[in-house]
Parts: sequence; C-alpha cells; structure tokens
Amino acid sequence: MELSNDIILRPRFKFNVNQDNKGLLSLFEKEGKNQSEFIVTRVDDHVFIKIPKAKQHFWSPQLHLEINEDYNNKSLSTIYGLFGPNPTVWTMFMFFHFVAAGLFIGFGIWAYVNWSLGNNFAIQLFVTLLMVVIWFVLYFSGRLGKKAGMEQMHQLHHFMRDTLRSKDIHAVE
Repeated sequence: MELSNDIILRPRFKFNVNQDNKGLLSLFEKEGKNQSEFIVTRVDDHVFIKIPKAKQHFWSPQLHLEINEDYNNKSLSTIYGLFGPNPTVWTMFMFFHFVAAGLFIGFGIWAYVNWSLGNNFAIQLFVTLLMVVIWFVLYFSGRLGKKAGMEQMHQLHHFMRDTLRSKDIHAVE
C-alpha cells in the first residue's frame, strides 16, 4: 500500500545527479556564502538549508539534504531530501505523542483492572478517550503547521533546484 504525500508530515525525495558528491557539497557551501536568503550549513555529507531567524515562524521548515556518492560510478551522486520542522519543534511534537500514548496505555490498563475488579472505571476510561482526542489534535495541528510552512518549503526547494541548475547539474534516471 503506497501512501500519498497528503498524509506524510515530513515529505521526502530522492534523485540521482551526474556530479560527484564532493563537488555538490562544495557547491552548496559556496552558494550558501554567496547569498543571504537562506542559512546553509554542512556537516560531512549532510547539507541543512534553513530560513533566517528574521523570517522564521513557529512552523518554518528546513531542508535536510544527504548527498551520497554512487559506489559503482564515482561521477554520480544520490541526493536524499527531507523537509521537516525545526528539530526542536519536531522533538516537542514527538514528546507530546509519546506522553499521550503512554497515558493512553496506562489509563487503559487501569480502566481494565478496575472493570475486572468490579470497581468504578469512569475516570480512567474518560482519560483514555481524552488521549485519543489529544492525539488527533496533535496530528491535525502538525498538518496545519505543514500547510503554514508550505510556501517556505517551496522556497527551500527552489533554492536547492536553482543551486543545482547553476552548474548545469541534472537528475539522471
């Protein structure tokens, strides 16, 4: 079963280019220094393209590129891209999801034990169902955040594409 991009919170892409990875990495470093619209940082084979602080909002995305060399042909590279929120925002969302899941499981077990013993379990059942509602709220707020950052996602993608095109680098099949 293939998932459509509509339900993916962190869109990904992958393509091959006809350039070695060292050249691509230095190209992104050089382009990052020659402009001020984006913050470009490089760590090993990873390039992070971010929106400057002055233009950022809570839902501002960043583009993480991993540029790997093709081991069969050193003149080809594979670019793996991942759009996502600021890592702090993503960590916070994952923390809230894990707390909601933990409380759901804990209160669900507590409700089942009280039900098995014949005790009142209304409060535990309410909290269990509340965690389901909170999970949906978290999920849909993430979807709204993705929509709020869509324009900046396009800007990041265009910067990456224009950087590659500046040296006449094209995707290969």
